[in-house]
Amino acid sequence: MRSGKVLSRWALVTAMVVTLLVILLAEPAWEWSLRYLFPGQRTVLYERSSLAGLAWEHFFLVGLASLLSTLLGVTGGVLVTRTGGRDFIPVIDNLASIGQTFPPVAVLALAVPLLGFGFTPALFALFLYGLMPVLHNTVTGLMSVPPEVLDAAEGMGMRPLQSLFRVELPVAIPVIMGGIRTSTVISVGTATIGATIGAGGLGAPIISGLISNNPAVVLQGAIPAALMAVVVDKVLGEIEVALMRGR
Repeated sequence: MRSGKVLSRWALVTAMVVTLLVILLAEPAWEWSLRYLFPGQRTVLYERSSLAGLAWEHFFLVGLASLLSTLLGVTGGVLVTRTGGRDFIPVIDNLASIGQTFPPVAVLALAVPLLGFGFTPALFALFLYGLMPVLHNTVTGLMSVPPEVLDAAEGMGMRPLQSLFRVELPVAIPVIMGGIRTSTVISVGTATIGATIGAGGLGAPIISGLISNNPAVVLQGAIPAALMAVVVDKVLGEIEVALMRGR
């Protein structure tokens, strides 16, 4: 019964991914739909790149930034929750609170003078903006492991590294994955702003449509970006469930 539910959930995820791919590849259907909705617009599609190409640029930017944020955030969270690093926990909490009050546009604007225009400053900004939720949730999750669980692990003869990987991280998975999901979904939306500094992606038709007052072109970027955020969140949610079942 349980395996059937797992298969049905992954079948739903697969169907969502396939649907997104079909939507990205079906440009003739996009053109027909947008011309029907906006008959007064001379141009209804973004002409500088295909929708599939824009989506790949967007996904690659978000994926790389999220991977870096996750690796550094989880590693940093583990280090500051060890005996020698706990004095830094208040600093992490303050940085997380301050970091999330910065609007994404401000982070991008600060990256441009340092790194110029294009992919690199957008990657840096997304990485920096997505780091804090992962780091904060990793610290919170590890610090919330009940002391009696740690005592039991020590009583079983586990070394600190064994306790970390076999007890602490498995218990903290829901909180850590919550931070990763939040960080990644935020990055999907924030990456659209990266088009303002030449990073490409699904933000390019959105910015172009806003400049030319063309809602059809705006929708060509906005709808796939929204669907991508939903699919990514669903995939990460199923990964979280799988990790919790395997702990």
